[in-house]
Amino acid sequence: MTLAEQVAAYEAATRAFLEQAAALDRTKLDAKHPEGWSPRQVIHHLADSEAQSYARLRRIVAEPLGSIIQGYDEGAWAASPALGYESDPIETPLAVFAAVRAGSLAVLRHLSDVDLERYGDHSERGKFTIADWLQVYSRHPLEHGEQMAKALRGEK
Repeated sequence: MTLAEQVAAYEAATRAFLEQAAALDRTKLDAKHPEGWSPRQVIHHLADSEAQSYARLRRIVAEPLGSIIQGYDEGAWAASPALGYESDPIETPLAVFAAVRAGSLAVLRHLSDVDLERYGDHSERGKFTIADWLQVYSRHPLEHGEQMAKALRGEK
């Protein structure tokens, strides 16, 4: 897949998730997936995850090869009452998701095929290239969108 196709897939994933979130029945935001998160929790998680991905992409692009990319404990973030995953409205995290995805998309459009091999050293994954970044963050909102759909259907 070319860089242009990968960037298009990233943009399409953004659009698909935002459309899915806009169509959510707001009375069902707290429907729990039997083994996962509610739509509300998913949306809060994606905002935080995308904020992390935004910083990671910039580090990989601008800093020396192998710069440290710090992981984070997403479960701990989701469990922290102060972060509001189970109680806060979804409008702000949706705005964060949309804004950081737009910011990352702008960076991606400046890259060339050679940049796909730039990398950082992820604290949990090891070597993490821009190609890896694109693959992970093109799938991530789609996977969580499916998780929300399953929660709303009451499926595992």
